[in-house]
Amino acid sequence: MAYDTNNIFARILRGELPKIAVYEDDLTLAFMDIMPAVEGHTLVIPKEAAETILDLSPEGAAATIRTTQKVAAAVKKALGVPGIMLAQLNGTAAGQSVPHLHFHILPRAHGLEMNFHGRKMVDAKVLMPVAEKIRAAL
Repeated sequence: MAYDTNNIFARILRGELPKIAVYEDDLTLAFMDIMPAVEGHTLVIPKEAAETILDLSPEGAAATIRTTQKVAAAVKKALGVPGIMLAQLNGTAAGQSVPHLHFHILPRAHGLEMNFHGRKMVDAKVLMPVAEKIRAAL
């Protein structure tokens, strides 16, 4: 199957849709999930067009992992949580809902419900202060 250039993350990368970015470099972008499973739910995507990890170049994979590691550390520090859950799904059968490779960074603490995908969209006003904390921790 060919990469869908009109998927939501491709449109965000082209600037056609808004985002609350926390980190960006030449190869990757990290931004707040607008349907967060938990406070601080952050996504990391490669700028390379790749639907799954199997479609991503080794260089793109290395860059995406570097950014995921960097941003995950910032999320953990910014939110003062004892744990971070990383998730990366490949294909609809695995639960992938956007056909562009992405990592979920989910802050974890004892007692938090283990939701994976959020159920409703959150207003940007709620996400902005969390994004500021993460940026400050980078």
